[in-house]
Amino acid sequence: MARTIDSRAMGNWFQNTIIATGRLPLFCFFVALIVAFIATRINVRLIRAKVGWFRNVNVGEMHIHHVVFGVVLMLVGGVTGLIVSTGSQIGYAVAACVFGIGSALVLDEFALILHLHDVYWEEEGRTSVDAVFIAVAVTGLLLIGLRPLTWDYGFPVNPAALIVANLALAVVTLLKGKIWTGMAGLFLPVLLVVGAVRLARPGSPWAHWFFAGRSPRKMARAIHREERWRRPVIRAKIAFQEFLSGRHDLPSTLKRRRP
Repeated sequence: MARTIDSRAMGNWFQNTIIATGRLPLFCFFVALIVAFIATRINVRLIRAKVGWFRNVNVGEMHIHHVVFGVVLMLVGGVTGLIVSTGSQIGYAVAACVFGIGSALVLDEFALILHLHDVYWEEEGRTSVDAVFIAVAVTGLLLIGLRPLTWDYGFPVNPAALIVANLALAVVTLLKGKIWTGMAGLFLPVLLVVGAVRLARPGSPWAHWFFAGRSPRKMARAIHREERWRRPVIRAKIAFQEFLSGRHDLPSTLKRRRP
């Protein structure tokens, strides 16, 4: 009986929160993105371990990366979403699923696109996992109804000026090296105020411009905070990421190229 009530409540929630609000395509994209990323990582880990028939896709001596299939699927899903009838939410949902699968394949090799080099299992390859996590987080926030760059500061303000102010705070926060604070702050701008005011991370562009050679004391404080507070969080994040996606522990070819 309790299970029946729970399933009915879940069905009502899904109907009222997802379908009635027109968020079914976004929900399908969200689920497809997560499922496709997990499936891709399972596949590549089995390939890496040389298990059974799992092998890379090769044409002659050319290795076809899955980002190629992702780009094709994103094009198919995106164009399909443009041409389906505006009254067909199911059609949009199917297109969103295809687009979500393609997005997972592309973002899973985001580091390859960024470096123009195959760093999938190297340290730089963690950037791909970060990109997927950010995409999932942003889509999840959109799914629950939050909208970026909108916030009531408690006093009358022009909406355009509010958007410009939030964007400026977001740029400062990101330049200070606080990526997750900047992304979350697009939906909760109070975080942007905190991120913009607090000390920049030592490896950030902001620290390079304003600390290096100009303010050794601030740089020392930034390094101290990084080692005391940030590094343990990063280690925990990496442990969680590699639990899901596999270890990125190969020597960096980018570093080996340096003299």
